[in-house]
Amino acid sequence: MKYGAALLLAFILASTTLLAQQPDSVRANRDTVPLVNKDTSLFLRGKLDTISKKSDSLAKAKHSPRKAAIRSAIIPGWGQAYNKKYWKIPVVYTALGIPAYLFVDNLKWYNRTKYAFLVASTNSTNPDSLGKVHPQLLTFVQNGRTTELQNYRNEFRRNADYSVLFFLVFWGLNIVDATVDAHLKDFDVSPDLSLKLKPGYSPTANTYGFSLVLDIHKGQPRTLLK
Repeated sequence: MKYGAALLLAFILASTTLLAQQPDSVRANRDTVPLVNKDTSLFLRGKLDTISKKSDSLAKAKHSPRKAAIRSAIIPGWGQAYNKKYWKIPVVYTALGIPAYLFVDNLKWYNRTKYAFLVASTNSTNPDSLGKVHPQLLTFVQNGRTTELQNYRNEFRRNADYSVLFFLVFWGLNIVDATVDAHLKDFDVSPDLSLKLKPGYSPTANTYGFSLVLDIHKGQPRTLLK
């Protein structure tokens, strides 16, 4: 029993000594053998710096929807030119030019009928006053058709107001179009995106039918360091 206890005690002491010495030997090996040599460290650092610079340049060169919206708000078509959608510029100016022309034309005829209505209402026979009446409205003035002149005046006034409204609507659509195009400028449509029409059963409606399914497959990771 005494020899057995002595052997057990010696085994415990030997095991403790080995465990205590193992970290020192591992630490010594770690200090003497470098994990990455100097050339590899410089190479990796250069690669990371290059990637960082490319990321910064891409971030700076990113298409800005805000710039497109502001430019279209200032000058119609400027945002489309910023998006390089030059073919849309004539469309924008056509959409804005039509209500602008209608506004000018209706405003001109509104002033003409307004003056003719005033002359007809006062039953003026002054040659100077009659001479300022538009030839197409002179017959209404001479015959005292004030009701018709008043209706024409109100119609031209209403058309002018509608022209302003449509002009503002098309101006706003011009801004929206430039902003949406700028958002889609950096949108990359992957070939893994697919829209499919699949038959299926709807438990909610308790019937069979067709549904549109958009499949988004996970892309392959890119290797940064080659």
